[in-house]
Amino acid sequence: MSGLTLSVPDAGLLAALEPLSDGVRGAVWDLLTPPPVGTIDLVVPPYLGDWRQRLPAVAAVAPRLVQSQLLGYDGVAAVLPPGVPFANAVGVHEPSTAELAVGLLLASLRRIDDYVRQAAAGGPQVPALGTSLADRRVLLLGVGGVGTAIARRLAPFETEVIRVGRTARTDADGPVHGMAELPGLLPDAEVVVLALPLDGTTTHLVDRAFLAAMRDGALLVNVGRGGLVDTDALVEATADGRIRAALDVTEPEPLPAGHPLLASPHVLVVPHVGGASTAMRPRLVALIRAQAERLLRSEPPAHVVLGG
Repeated sequence: MSGLTLSVPDAGLLAALEPLSDGVRGAVWDLLTPPPVGTIDLVVPPYLGDWRQRLPAVAAVAPRLVQSQLLGYDGVAAVLPPGVPFANAVGVHEPSTAELAVGLLLASLRRIDDYVRQAAAGGPQVPALGTSLADRRVLLLGVGGVGTAIARRLAPFETEVIRVGRTARTDADGPVHGMAELPGLLPDAEVVVLALPLDGTTTHLVDRAFLAAMRDGALLVNVGRGGLVDTDALVEATADGRIRAALDVTEPEPLPAGHPLLASPHVLVVPHVGGASTAMRPRLVALIRAQAERLLRSEPPAHVVLGG
């Protein structure tokens, strides 16, 4: 096995990777400064910020793999240098994002956000009859890693989970409805959870017609991408409380101060923290180490989604 060089965007992540395997050399590179060495086999871009816009810089180091710290890779193809393999972070964020989806769902159904606002305003907390998660019919859009993790966490809550994917099929967990069936499924769903990737077929999937088809009092939960939802349409649908929403992701992101969704008593917004938990760093470290070992053995890297 020949050696390889990997780069990570900050010293903290490099320290977490130590001790490195024999033959692996580590470097810190944020893709903004000149590369520390001429060739870097495995490049890990930053987690947050404008990391996509920095990707053209990797052409200078001829990487064998760019390993993202995120699951989503919308917008990457437009800036990734030709022929460079790009892998997403499978196994890193799914449990944490699924936990947040269930947390948002519970918080909104049981009106926890209402009670927090009442307390913050200094007035009395007025008890209200909450909606149970038990016995709810949940329409789950997305059957990838995050969607699967959400479905498995919802099962103990005694819910009916109806899964929807791109095409109708049956998998190890049961039936999956196709996207073409949505018009017939939406009116009966009490909760709709979005765990889809963002692409040309899913951008603004949740538009005025989608929201109008949802039953009165239904809850929309989005832990996928903000662009799945037409924001103006959601503002209209939630204005009078006919539809409630709980959002980890928005368009734009972040929402500007004073945005109607932030002020709405019918909407719960958190700042894209689905994967931001204590589970992330050790899982990311394990993934980077595994990818480095594959490259050392001249094996194909795992989870390549572009440029393979």
